[in-house]
Amino acid sequence: MLRLAYAILAGLVGAGIVHIAVLLMLPQFSEGDAWSRLAMQAGPFRVVQADKVTEGSAIVAPQDPLFMAALCRFDLAEGMAHLRAEGRVPFWSVSVYDRGGQNVYSLNDRAAEDGHLDLVVLQQAQMIEVRKFLPDDMEHSIFVETPVDEGIVAVRAFVPDTTWRPAVAGWLASLSCDAK
Repeated sequence: MLRLAYAILAGLVGAGIVHIAVLLMLPQFSEGDAWSRLAMQAGPFRVVQADKVTEGSAIVAPQDPLFMAALCRFDLAEGMAHLRAEGRVPFWSVSVYDRGGQNVYSLNDRAAEDGHLDLVVLQQAQMIEVRKFLPDDMEHSIFVETPVDEGIVAVRAFVPDTTWRPAVAGWLASLSCDAK
């Protein structure tokens, strides 16, 4: 019986030490998320290359060497996010993430007219206003209605081989993210 009590006490002390260590490390990890790194690089509605190195590491670690990516942080309280890129690439995809990193919407170039990137991220109330009078520059846009106020739009482009890298980099450099 004494051994059982000792084992339980040792387990509780060990669990307490682990929990305290996790609590002490939490601020270090919470400041290192994609939202925080992106916020340190640029304000809302600014395009940043995902592999841009800041403080010794990329904003978002590249997951696939055949893709290049750019990010735009948005705050729909300041207006709708209108993303556009000039030209075409073999394949692109767009994902909208909330501030916590949960994917709330995804699409690719097959959903766009002629494969051109022209996307508007907005909330339901903003969509109602846009429907009253559609601006000319949004006539061919894809509208993404989201339930979030703040988030990140990630635009990824496929690089079939190294000869495509300059063209894809130029396409991502032409990416604009404007508040409307």
